[in-house]
Amino acid sequence: MNPTTIRPASRHYGLGIARTTLVIIGCVLLAACSVLGNNTRDRGTVYDLDPRVEADPAWPRVDWQLSLAKVNTTRVGDSLRIAVRPAVNELQIYKGASWARIPTDMLEGAILRTLEDSGRVAAVARQGSGMSADYRLMLELRRFESEYTAPGMPPTVVIEVNAKLLHIASQRVVDSRTFLQKSPTASTSIEDVVQAFDQALHAVTGEIVGWVLAAGSGAHAQSRAG
Repeated sequence: MNPTTIRPASRHYGLGIARTTLVIIGCVLLAACSVLGNNTRDRGTVYDLDPRVEADPAWPRVDWQLSLAKVNTTRVGDSLRIAVRPAVNELQIYKGASWARIPTDMLEGAILRTLEDSGRVAAVARQGSGMSADYRLMLELRRFESEYTAPGMPPTVVIEVNAKLLHIASQRVVDSRTFLQKSPTASTSIEDVVQAFDQALHAVTGEIVGWVLAAGSGAHAQSRAG
């Protein structure tokens, strides 16, 4: 066989392999970029609420210990998606924005930190920590969303929480209360909506902590007197 005919053929063959390899690599990279692009687009901007609530001088100082049960809520309400209610029977989400933590974790963390930083309770910890507690705080997050209530007006953020204080030794609920906080937004922008969420969570956290300390103080005094 004439070698002069072999060399061009092998060169074309080698170039064909190189082109095929580049095409394959290009497809893989394109697919990877497409996946990353979709993930980035879906995730968008991530927001976290971290309110710092200062102790109210009116809060009593107590000598009992408190455990905080895992916050309950519906599966729909406990999502990284930021919920908005454009109409009474319609629930949607803000596109391109999400929470860094689910709402129950943000509420639980805010209350636990506020109680710890207040210095008004002997000890507080999450249920299951191994701490021997006198009372248990049980929370149900009923609403954590923004809602439109009037045409042409910005939405209002709504946080609703039901709280029960349980005396562990007797398994008796010593007090129960529902907390509702509404915070109007300055505009329809997601930044203003998140700011309103932060204000509402700050307010409801302070209310719950003050109520827990007062309700537990009264119940503890009655148990000692009895």
